Amino acid sequence: MIDLSSLISLLQLEQKDAHHFVGQNYKTAWGRVFGGQVLGQSLHAAYQTVPKDRIAHSMHGYFILGGDINVPIEYHVDAIRDGKSFTTRRVVAYQEGKAIFNMAASFHLEEAGADHQITMPNVLTPEILLTDIQQAEVLQEKDPERYQRLMMAHPQVFEFRPVGKAIYLETQNKPPLSHIWFKTKEQIEARIPLQHQLLAFASDYSLLLSATLPHRAAFETQKIFYASLDHALWFHRDFKIDEWLLYAIESPSASNARGYARGSIFDRAGKMVASVSQEGLMRRYIEDK
Repeated sequence: MIDLSSLISLLQLEQKDAHHFVGQNYKTAWGRVFGGQVLGQSLHAAYQTVPKDRIAHSMHGYFILGGDINVPIEYHVDAIRDGKSFTTRRVVAYQEGKAIFNMAASFHLEEAGADHQITMPNVLTPEILLTDIQQAEVLQEKDPERYQRLMMAHPQVFEFRPVGKAIYLETQNKPPLSHIWFKTKEQIEARIPLQHQLLAFASDYSLLLSATLPHRAAFETQKIFYASLDHALWFHRDFKIDEWLLYAIESPSASNARGYARGSIFDRAGKMVASVSQEGLMRRYIEDK
């Protein structure tokens, strides 16, 4: 994914009929469909079936099977309910007749009401931080093969600036907390539905990795298989994806080969714009003998 227009094209599905859509795949370095892609595409499909005055406030998805990057994904939308102020949709993603993902999303009219939020963490500003790619440059001579893998897996359309060392470079155990500034490298003028879809795509990065922080020393010597199991996203307030957003992540628990992480997303002014929650598989990979 080299530019923003390519990502937007990926998210904007081909419409076959009123509730049937088809999408292509981001060619990941690891050979499976990226979870953030399916989140963004499924949200796009749902948005096409709701009234224009309804804005997504939450989505909850389950990853059922690993997706094949060489096979298009079909999205079928079930119009569960159209109420006076809320609209509910279910989206099921299929490859070759098998469900690989299902998602429920709820949309709401703009409405006045109570307003409060938690305070954004007091962390270093993005201007004085290195990008994760700049941090990884130390591997060019030390471990060039790993550096190339990281570069191939990195979503070039986004810029990430970790507060502290990038998680994938950590070799020592740390508390399960991370803070990452991110935004698109290019500017974009887009309505809030597309902003939501782009945020859904980006929200899958670094979330599960934060659950590895207390185990980095052991994981450095093991081959670990990672896979998203479920992912929930709540949209609280409007934002711009091309302006700095802070992803404040914590992992309260890991057990039974699963890691759980949740994140709060703030804009530069400290406004809380979204919340994210995910559980994922963190399984020791054992090769067949």
